[in-house]
Amino acid sequence: MSKALPIAVAVILGGAALVPVYYATKHPAPAQASSTVDKNATPVQKISYILGYDFANQIPPDMDINAFNAGTRDGHAHKPSAYSQEELKAAVTAYQGEVQKKQLEQSKQSQSLNDTFLTNNAKKPGVKTTASGLQYKITREGQGKQPNADSVVKVNYKGMLADGTVFDSSYQRGQPVEFSLKQVIPGWAEGLQLLKAGGAATLYIPAKLAYGEQSMQGIPPNSTLVFDVELLDVK
Repeated sequence: MSKALPIAVAVILGGAALVPVYYATKHPAPAQASSTVDKNATPVQKISYILGYDFANQIPPDMDINAFNAGTRDGHAHKPSAYSQEELKAAVTAYQGEVQKKQLEQSKQSQSLNDTFLTNNAKKPGVKTTASGLQYKITREGQGKQPNADSVVKVNYKGMLADGTVFDSSYQRGQPVEFSLKQVIPGWAEGLQLLKAGGAATLYIPAKLAYGEQSMQGIPPNSTLVFDVELLDVK
């Protein structure tokens, strides 16, 4: 087997990390039972199947499964690689360029959609905008202590994308969280200082006050984040 093949595969899989998690969540593979598996398979056949199954779950969704299978068969048979090192290097470079282009296009589209969301949201009754660009709406006035930048707070919250997709929720976990305002994204640090203990609000946080161009689990780059927040306690 050519030494270039495993190296090229590693590079391709590394490049796939550039594709936002968002893409995979919006394009899930159809769930259907395999029609080619023998339920009376031997132990070796079952182990072979699960090795292939687990590895296939790690490759990018846009890889060609037929070509992948052909490469697996040739490699297992110790045949020479169908492609030279130069061809593989060129293919990896081209693929990475396509991935980066796709990511840039998705990022621009996301930025445009989020800008439109914030522009329209600012016109809604009860929504206020601070000098930083943070938007917020008080949904319940608190009567307790008001936090400052050095405070430790206890909150319940639900985090959503601008389209309403929930990516995190202390309500779902059944337990509020406690943290220092020095440890959170700028939009949270600023927004919670607008509340008093016992109060609640919805925070509309522009990407620049959240994670910016970074992608997080369940959060694409340049995402406006919406949080329903209850301030339970201030220390």
